[in-house]
Amino acid sequence: MIKRFTIAGFALLAVAALTGCEKDQSAVANSKLASQPAWDAAADPFVVPGWTSGDKASWLAEVNQRTQNQNEYVRIH
Repeated sequence: MIKRFTIAGFALLAVAALTGCEKDQSAVANSKLASQPAWDAAADPFVVPGWTSGDKASWLAEVNQRTQNQNEYVRIH
């Protein structure tokens, strides 16, 4: 019986110790402002070639292309 309480106590202690290990997500420096348009301010290596930051037309074309690539009806037929 004491062994169960000891194991439960260590498990509870481990859970309590790990709860403080999460990184603060509000401290991300590269987060976009909510007031910025979606097609603005992309300056990372993951930008698709052919898309230019700040160009709404190229952003819309890229979003439409991604949507069509996810459409099973278009992909199969």
